[in-house]
Amino acid sequence: MTQLLDVVLDAHGGLARWQEAKTIRARGSIGGLLWTMRGQEGILSTADMTADVQQQRLVFEDFTGPGLLGVFTPDRVAVETPDGEVVAERTAPRAAFAGHGPDTPWDRLHALYFAGYAMWNYLTAPYLLTRPGVLVEELEPWEDGGVSRRRLRATFPEAIATHAREQTFHYDDAGLLRRHDYAAEVLGSPPAAHFCEKHVTESGLVFPTHRHVVPIDANGEVLPEPVLITIDLAEVSVA
Repeated sequence: MTQLLDVVLDAHGGLARWQEAKTIRARGSIGGLLWTMRGQEGILSTADMTADVQQQRLVFEDFTGPGLLGVFTPDRVAVETPDGEVVAERTAPRAAFAGHGPDTPWDRLHALYFAGYAMWNYLTAPYLLTRPGVLVEELEPWEDGGVSRRRLRATFPEAIATHAREQTFHYDDAGLLRRHDYAAEVLGSPPAAHFCEKHVTESGLVFPTHRHVVPIDANGEVLPEPVLITIDLAEVSVA
């Protein structure tokens, strides 16, 4: 691990506390233009999710219907009843995005895969960066709105479902995540900046509770709009 990653882990609760955690439950709303573009507007306007911390699995409650569970793992997504009856499922879900254009409509399983892996990554960061096969290096600082931020570049293995193999994380002087840059492969790899605000501490771990994602232009400049994704969490708990 880099010295900066040590600082970041300490700022978000410490590596030992992350290793103890089993699940993270979050409730809130996920919106933004992306869902409208993909024909899934409002699918996660009420989002109640539980992420397994030590393995890549996340479950949305009441996903597309009362009592239905949206179950994400890297190799399978499924809509299930509480007693395990499968309503819809897809294996090899990432392959289902092949050939998509910028406005190709999604079905609910596309939305489940994208939201499932994304929220698992977001909720488990920065512990995510300590997982086997993740390579991390510190980059030169980046000035953002007149403020200098330290940065980590992470290279992810194929075993982790995530936006892209390479991603960059920006941290403030306290070691808190403020910005996350990536080019999501399942969307055709458009570069984007993901901003994080309103951090809270729950059971010793620290989480941003407001996030929004905007495009980056061809010159590398952040555009103020359109706002592609918004994430607002009203509750977070750790078990």
